[in-house]
Amino acid sequence: MNNNKIRRKLIAGVIAGASLFAPTLAWSEQYAANFKGTDIQEFINIVGKNLNRTIIVDPTVRGKINVRSYDLLNDEQYYQFFLNVLQVYGYAVVEMDNNIIKVIKDKDAKTSAIRVADDDAPGLGDEMVTRIVALYNTEAKQLAPLLRQLNDNAGGGNVVNYDPSNVLMISGRAAVVNKLVEIVRRVDKQGDTEVQVVPLEHASAGEIVRIVDTLYRSTANQSQLPGQAPKVVADERTNAVIVSGDEKSRQRVVSLIRKLDAEQANTGNTKVRYLRYAKAEDLVEVLTGFAEKLVNDQDGGQPQAGRSKRRNEINIMAHADTNALVISAEPDQMRTIESVVNQLDIRRAQVLVEAIIVEVAEGDDVGFGVQWASAAGGGTQFNNLGPTIGEIGAGVWQAQPQEASQTCTGSGDNKTCTDNPEVQGDITLLAQALGKVNGMAWGVAMGDFGALIQAVSSDTKSNVLATPSITTLDNQEASFIVGDEVPILTGSTSSSNNNNPFQTVERKEVGVKLKVVPQINEGTSVKLTIEQEVSGINGKTGVDVTFATRRLTTTVMADSGQIVVLGGLINEETQESVQKVPFLGDIPIIGHLFKSSSSGKKKKNLMVFIKPTIIRDGITMEGIAGRKYNYFRALQLEQQERGVNLMPNADVPILEEWDQEAYLPPEVNEVLQRYKDGKDLETKMRETDPALRHISESKAADSAAKEQAETEAKAAEKSEDE
Repeated sequence: MNNNKIRRKLIAGVIAGASLFAPTLAWSEQYAANFKGTDIQEFINIVGKNLNRTIIVDPTVRGKINVRSYDLLNDEQYYQFFLNVLQVYGYAVVEMDNNIIKVIKDKDAKTSAIRVADDDAPGLGDEMVTRIVALYNTEAKQLAPLLRQLNDNAGGGNVVNYDPSNVLMISGRAAVVNKLVEIVRRVDKQGDTEVQVVPLEHASAGEIVRIVDTLYRSTANQSQLPGQAPKVVADERTNAVIVSGDEKSRQRVVSLIRKLDAEQANTGNTKVRYLRYAKAEDLVEVLTGFAEKLVNDQDGGQPQAGRSKRRNEINIMAHADTNALVISAEPDQMRTIESVVNQLDIRRAQVLVEAIIVEVAEGDDVGFGVQWASAAGGGTQFNNLGPTIGEIGAGVWQAQPQEASQTCTGSGDNKTCTDNPEVQGDITLLAQALGKVNGMAWGVAMGDFGALIQAVSSDTKSNVLATPSITTLDNQEASFIVGDEVPILTGSTSSSNNNNPFQTVERKEVGVKLKVVPQINEGTSVKLTIEQEVSGINGKTGVDVTFATRRLTTTVMADSGQIVVLGGLINEETQESVQKVPFLGDIPIIGHLFKSSSSGKKKKNLMVFIKPTIIRDGITMEGIAGRKYNYFRALQLEQQERGVNLMPNADVPILEEWDQEAYLPPEVNEVLQRYKDGKDLETKMRETDPALRHISESKAADSAAKEQAETEAKAAEKSEDE
């Protein structure tokens, strides 16, 4: 520093009430400073002039400083000395890109444009910086509260965690920030865990994991800190144990596994495996064939050196009473067989199959005809409506009674007479003819002429809805039938003298039938092989009864809960029959006296739908069963309200109320109870708080207005379409 600079510093020090002592050195990059009672703004001006830097001072920066330096400081040390002094008095420096320095309060520095430091340029001393630290083994939100206790949060320090990226953003003095970064990295390193795969030669991976878990469950809480117990997982496919944890814990577990993986003292190995879902007798058939192939494959291989001779015989037996398998095999064979059993002994999903049969039919028939005849034998006769006039006439003639008469034989004195009483006529033919009458039949007799006028009109409608449902296991055939057994005559035999007559009868099932085989595919789709039948009795014929049958056999693919149409029939039939006398029947108006007409129109719409529902757990089954149960209970309650006709005191059978809490898991009941308590509390608050009551009434009014507007809009749209 030259003499002019020393003189200027001394003058400034005197004016400020402080003395500046400068060493008598030959170079200008070193400084020695002594400020006593110096105004802090003057101190900042002196430093900025010495370092040739432009410094902007916040108006709130005030006070006097007392600092003494006995060492020689170069430019960098002098700048750090400047930062240290400001830090002691509660101020900080923010460096800008245009070589300008801002001096502000500590608490304002963390929101200013301070530099983002990294490992290459971490910053020194009391420089204000921000560091971003990524964590790999520890959660940032758990570490951030601890770091805030080590940082100057009242000043310029701050620690913020960002959970999506699991990073920490630390702001503050460079020395403090660097210390916190080092702490974070050491803590994160302590949480670093590695994974090690330990292959086994003799023992079973599942058995080893069970032993290790039992050991650490009983000792981890007493002898080790939480988190130090390693995790072990069995890989049955490769018969290996996967160990995860810190190095010391992991090595300790690996050493234990090595000791447990020893060859058994004898070659025999027998185990009883209790099954949970599968049937032991069914699995024996599958496992026996698999065991034979397993033995054959191992016999073809070369024996390992130093190993005793293997006894490659595998025995598998079923115990039906306990539904268990008794397996005798070598350890490695036992592991393979148990792996197969684990994959077969699983809970099979169930399928609820609901079929919907909808049949809507209607028919209209109209007929009118006129028949006439004369005593001379002339007339008209038509048979497209009912009985003919000939059948009626023959029946009437035969039904006439025979008057009393006298029959005489011989002559003269030998003449003999016999009185014949009056005999009633036979009405058999007349009854048969009248039995064919459908509608109105009016007979007119005028002298030697007679006429038969017939008119009929019929209207038939039917609406049938059947919804059979059945629940069965996956890939398990199930059938369902509701109906009757109708006897059918299939044959009869009688001898010449009728001394040994007999008849053969077969019973036919009629009603609603459903046979289904569901197969659950990947996801929620179900393959269904369905045989659906609806049958009934039409009536009797001259030979036997007739049946109406609607049968459908198909295989479809449907999603769970989806309604799929299987098939159906849309039939519309129109028939018209006219019988008339040629030429005469074509005369307008008068022609109706010489013809008989009948017209009929029939419509039938038949559709069959299917709805499969996959049931994988008890909760789903409980929900479906509860809905069905409550539906039928509601029907019984409705019948109870109506009562029994002419029996007012009769009791109607009613199902007991479904106790849902007795079947649902405790976790579900807790959620339902919390929801119920919340609704009760809300209702109580609305009853006591006028403001909440007003809000509730306003919402109800808005909802009613919205529903009315939608109804009016639909009505207007419907009127426009009409």
